[in-house]
Amino acid sequence: MSGIRTNAAAVMLGVSPNTLRSWERRFGYPSPGRTSGGHRQYELADIEALKAAFEETQNVSSAISIARQRGAGPPSSNRVGLALARFEEDRAARLLEESLAIRSVERTLQEVLLPAVAELHADDPGSPEHSFAWRFATDWISALRRVAAPATRSEGVLISDATAPGDLAALQVQALELLLRRAGLRTLTLTAATEPTRLGRALRALQPDALVLGGTRASLDGIGRLVYAVRSAREGIDVLAFGGALPDTGASTVLRLGVEPIAARDVLLERVGAQAPASTSSAPAALPSEDGEIVVARRHTAALPF
Repeated sequence: MSGIRTNAAAVMLGVSPNTLRSWERRFGYPSPGRTSGGHRQYELADIEALKAAFEETQNVSSAISIARQRGAGPPSSNRVGLALARFEEDRAARLLEESLAIRSVERTLQEVLLPAVAELHADDPGSPEHSFAWRFATDWISALRRVAAPATRSEGVLISDATAPGDLAALQVQALELLLRRAGLRTLTLTAATEPTRLGRALRALQPDALVLGGTRASLDGIGRLVYAVRSAREGIDVLAFGGALPDTGASTVLRLGVEPIAARDVLLERVGAQAPASTSSAPAALPSEDGEIVVARRHTAALPF
């Protein structure tokens, strides 16, 4: 989790670490979070606010009162991360709502929420703090996805999700789907464990213009079978990798989208708007049957189709 340790905070304020801790006990401010190892971690914004207050008065009580009144500034990933590390769900939600007052949903996701969870993951991916933060982020994104407006564009994007609970990549995939929906595209996310030959109904319903590979838990063979099945049924479909889904070997027809949802959305909007894949009726190599299975006219070879 990002933040500032006791010694560094004390240096910024020109006091001893013991003095800083005594203010915490006496006034409850600044109130630090705790790392997974139990060390104090102060919000940089709190320390900066207190430092500015001391430039106006040397009275400790007055300076703390001024700093509290002025607040810690705009919501940041650090402040959200500290709230999540303290298991303060209401505070984290309030900070995100405040962020939405000055940032878009897209920027709040990419600049505030995702980095906050990433910091906790970097500290200790197996900690209760990270597990709580990951679940909180998933619920927050899901709530926004449920209230997203209906699609306003004809283009569709199929997302293959090769992640597991707790993966940072899972949040990135969820964020990308939300951003695509908010941009008016039709989306469908399926687990990468879905058998490729059983995608017939999904492909007929969505008629996707792009297939996005998300997450890093799919094998190359599994990705190859998926891409082959989708391209056989949906000739000319664009295939893109998001969040490191494919190693960059340099020899591939799959475009890498990076890990930032906003940039990935922009690339997808540009690409699906510039091309229109042929319908399944013009692709005899794969025939979606009535039960949803894809009947492939020729055997899948060992060569990966990307």
